[in-house]
Amino acid sequence: MKKFSKNPNKFQKKFKQARIFVGLSGGVDSSVSAALLKKQGFHVTGVFIKAWYPDFMPCNWREERRDAMRVAAKLDIPFITLDLEKDYKKSVVDYMLNEYKTGRTPNPDVMCNKEIKFGSFLKWAIKSPPAGGGADYVATGHYSQIIEHRTSKSKKKNVPCFMLHVSRDFNKDQSYFLWTLKQEQLKHILFPVGNLTKTEVRKLAKKFGLPTSDKKDSQGLCFIGKIDFKEFLAHYIKPKRGNVLDISGKRIGYHDGAMFLTIGQRHGFNISNKKDNSKPLYIVKKNIKKNEIVVYQKDPEMEGKVGTTKAVLSDVNWVSDAPKENKIYKVRTRYRQKLIPARIYKLKNPSTGSGQVWYVEFNKAILDISPGQSLVVYDKFECVGGGLLNNF
Repeated sequence: MKKFSKNPNKFQKKFKQARIFVGLSGGVDSSVSAALLKKQGFHVTGVFIKAWYPDFMPCNWREERRDAMRVAAKLDIPFITLDLEKDYKKSVVDYMLNEYKTGRTPNPDVMCNKEIKFGSFLKWAIKSPPAGGGADYVATGHYSQIIEHRTSKSKKKNVPCFMLHVSRDFNKDQSYFLWTLKQEQLKHILFPVGNLTKTEVRKLAKKFGLPTSDKKDSQGLCFIGKIDFKEFLAHYIKPKRGNVLDISGKRIGYHDGAMFLTIGQRHGFNISNKKDNSKPLYIVKKNIKKNEIVVYQKDPEMEGKVGTTKAVLSDVNWVSDAPKENKIYKVRTRYRQKLIPARIYKLKNPSTGSGQVWYVEFNKAILDISPGQSLVVYDKFECVGGGLLNNF
């Protein structure tokens, strides 16, 4: 992907009276998003989303809210705090814990976008009564682009169809976390910085005199921030020592619980023999019932020959059109992972023998396929959609 799409967020004059609720997180990306929309003449309101935070870990939501309020004051726009604590606990935290307990790998950032930012927040914004009525759009600081097409991608003439494209800044592109978005959501969503690079965003923040211009990027779990996942999970899942096996089944070490670990991970377990630990070892299998993990030392000569070539997809969502079965797409199973050629197709459900389910077939064997993780499909610069990985 060497090119990028044109800015999808340039509105015609008739939209100048649009009301836009911007999710102000207290970071530079959402701050610049609000500033750009305000400069273009829209009616902008800043909204800080208060999520759930664990009481056993330090949290900085008050500081983030204060930064968001300072941005709103600088831009002279209304500011609202939206309490979505219960929604976040149920849709993101409880989901994440349940996935770990069953040995699957959750993607809380995907779920946060689906259920909170473009679920509860979007629904509330469109129907919100404050300040004379709801919003026409919500905007966030995501690095992705929404491209509107008419007729070519729509079944009916002159009916708009929205496509999700990668950001101009490939290093910051967040389309991987947005594959669950649907047409009825996309028509109400704006990504004002999707056609900018991070460097350009920083420069604009300084130009606008925003108090977040030099603020470091947030990291870690959506809203909560950077946390020690093992420490976090240990408050809900009791640690239990288990065996680490090599690819031949030989015991070579131990761990504190298979539930705390994910396939593809190279840390979080102990190897008894220094010789066995001379090179990085990666988790390739988990057995929750036996509380065992299997690790493998990546071998360039075996790359593409050992692992999984097919997987079943569940909870599938295609943003505009479903993939064509005779076409090769590019996919990734992890954020910023190198794109992998693959074919997406439908066959009978292997569990019931009836109905059809979506499959993915990789052009080579993949070792670190993890059930529960998101597989996202790309067609050049378009994010086609995706699904959750399941064993074949």
